[in-house]
Order: sequence, then C-alpha cells, then structure tokens
Amino acid sequence: MSDDRPTPPDLDDEARKAQKRRNLWLALALVAFVVLVIVTTMVRLGGGVPERM
Repeated sequence: MSDDRPTPPDLDDEARKAQKRRNLWLALALVAFVVLVIVTTMVRLGGGVPERM
C-alpha cells in the first residue's frame, strides 16, 4: 500500500516562526469572536428577565 498523500514543505526557522505567529493571532481572533457571541447572547437574553418575573 503506497502513501499518496502530499508531504508538507520543509520550512526554515523564520517561516516556522511566522506560521506560529499567524496561528496564534488566528486563535486569539477565534476566542475573541466566541466571547463576543457569548456576551451578546447574554445581554440579549438577560435584558428581559426582570419583566418576565
């Protein structure tokens, strides 16, 4: 059985650091988006709670 999957290119140290930096910023942006959605949802749902009781 042969492995037909392409192999990733070998990156030098500078390219690897740049890749890790991009991944970190992408992860931070994703976490910020999730926090924004949670806060928005809490504000929208929490606003009418005293009126319903």
